[in-house]
Amino acid sequence: MTAVQFWEERYAGRQVWSGKVNATMAALVAELPTGRALELGCGEGGDAVWLAEQGWQVTAVDISPTAIERGRVAAAERGLAERIEWIAADLSDWAPDGSFDLVTASFLQSPLELERAGILRRAAQAVAPGGRLLLVSHAAAPPWASGLQHGHAEFPQPATELAMLELPADGWDVVIAEVRQRPAVGPDGTAAELDDTVVLVQRS
Repeated sequence: MTAVQFWEERYAGRQVWSGKVNATMAALVAELPTGRALELGCGEGGDAVWLAEQGWQVTAVDISPTAIERGRVAAAERGLAERIEWIAADLSDWAPDGSFDLVTASFLQSPLELERAGILRRAAQAVAPGGRLLLVSHAAAPPWASGLQHGHAEFPQPATELAMLELPADGWDVVIAEVRQRPAVGPDGTAAELDDTVVLVQRS
């Protein structure tokens, strides 16, 4: 099964995500001046639609055409069709066109093999001077699941994220590199605090 087939099967027949924005991303981006934004692995478009509502001009990319279409419909329903460019593409084979004031990736993790480092390094190169790269990732499995059973082969930590990006020290400033907790409820109603790795860097 190819990666496209895997994700198309997952999205087939039902909406997978809530449609709400990632709260950590929203909190960190809310006060930034708007401009051009690139979202990697946008899923059904919750973050992309929120960014557009704030005034960003967004390019949203995901491997699943079904997820992209759901995002497109959601944006159109909110009158945001002109503010978001939707692209169905495998990020392993795709490179950004132009420069962006914000590049964001929320939970860009996969149970399949994913060239995550290469994807994020290419994305960092597309950050405009003064722009920012924001990564929010699962730092650990929830208590109701573990490791690969949760669908992610790796749970990156702040230091490993920064090392993976290979950013030149004289061209970037580390704004945030930490693990943050957020409340969540599991499939059986169990409440827990989940750990997220949050990395925000700014290009000089």
